[in-house]
Amino acid sequence: MKQYWKYFIIAFVVVAIDQTSKLLVHNNMTLGALGEINVIGDWFRLHYLLNPGMAFGLKLDTTYGKLLLTLFRLVAIFAIGNYMVKLTKKEAHQGLILSLALILGGALGNAIDSIFYGVFLDNAPANAPTPWLHGQVIDMLFFPMFEGHFPSWMPEIGGREFLFFRPVFNLADSFIFVGVCLILIRQKVFFAEEQKANEGAEAPTEASVPANPESPTAEEGDTTSPASI
Repeated sequence: MKQYWKYFIIAFVVVAIDQTSKLLVHNNMTLGALGEINVIGDWFRLHYLLNPGMAFGLKLDTTYGKLLLTLFRLVAIFAIGNYMVKLTKKEAHQGLILSLALILGGALGNAIDSIFYGVFLDNAPANAPTPWLHGQVIDMLFFPMFEGHFPSWMPEIGGREFLFFRPVFNLADSFIFVGVCLILIRQKVFFAEEQKANEGAEAPTEASVPANPESPTAEEGDTTSPASI
């Protein structure tokens, strides 16, 4: 088995975990706050939510915004997979390829929601031009760890309710986040060999150092040796 396949297997395991969690939520929970389940106290809850856009509820508010987002996900998946193959052949740091495998698995997990859930789970928005490629992503992880109000002296938002962490997300988002964080935190380690190669290419070699025209040579009569000094 070629080396890069083990990383694709990891990505497929991420997809399997993500899809299993989403189908369990879909089949066993009620949408919204009424179906909310407290897992650990009040600060970790399962909250079934349909997300028509990207991570944390971000979306493109156009008729074909969801379609563009789904196509972007597919292009990103192909690009990441191709990059992983190239890195494996170059024998890049395994931690870097593993991080990309987590990102790939998360992206593929959410792409499956977008492509198929509108048809098989019938969760496409009512105004979607077609259920294909317009499925809504299932989110369920909710961490409302701190709740309060903004100080009254703050313009615009003074007195409003403040909740941290408000966005609801899923395991695919989590795997993507972990993969990106690993690359950012460990980039000096992951790209150490590449950095050394670049530094070696930039360093001047002995052959490339020009001779000093003012220095004496044997042709100019300088036959003095260390023994004669």
